[in-house]
Amino acid sequence: MSLIVSQISKKYPVRSGWLPILGDCSFELELGQSLSVVGPSGSGKSTLLSILGTLETASSGSVCLDNIQVLSLSEKELPKFRRYKIGFVFQEHHLLPQCTALENVLIPFLGEGRISKEQYNRACFLLQHVGLADRLEHRPAELSGGERQRIAIARSLVYSPSLILADEPTGNLDRNSATMVGDLLLELSKTTMLVIATHDPVLASRTSQQFQINSGTLIKVKREVIVS
Repeated sequence: MSLIVSQISKKYPVRSGWLPILGDCSFELELGQSLSVVGPSGSGKSTLLSILGTLETASSGSVCLDNIQVLSLSEKELPKFRRYKIGFVFQEHHLLPQCTALENVLIPFLGEGRISKEQYNRACFLLQHVGLADRLEHRPAELSGGERQRIAIARSLVYSPSLILADEPTGNLDRNSATMVGDLLLELSKTTMLVIATHDPVLASRTSQQFQINSGTLIKVKREVIVS
């Protein structure tokens, strides 16, 4: 299991020519590793995650996930690849208010038709895994912000993805809830790969690798080595 990102760039057409957003973004990630990207709003963090998640196309460069050249996939191949290989966690939990916690986690399976017993059990297991075994029948309005985000994390895991992409996952949470969600994401990253875009310096400092976007370029943050 690996993610190799090489010289990704992104630019958008404007009246005067082209507006560069990202340039020369490169890194590698392996099973059990996590990576954070920090930078001010508008710096390109979300754009980078959208490219990694196949929601946007890069202007140049390559993304290789589990030996698959992602940017070479056809429009027909992308939805299946995205479903099974990538899990998404956003700043907004995007839960359906009329559905229970369990129903919200089951939503990704609906594209396959009728929910199987195995899928039902998988959803129950994931909610238990994120500490919400006693909240299966609760609707989002009956839950705290941290609990709603943990449901969103459980939903992102239904297909056991190789890569989890989290865009400001603690941005709308109080410090205690943010710490809990951060703990959960980093624990999950031990069995998958995790890329987080965040403004939270505490969360960013806890990942295996930390990068900063500066003028569209991804720069690795050097960490001090403490010698006792």
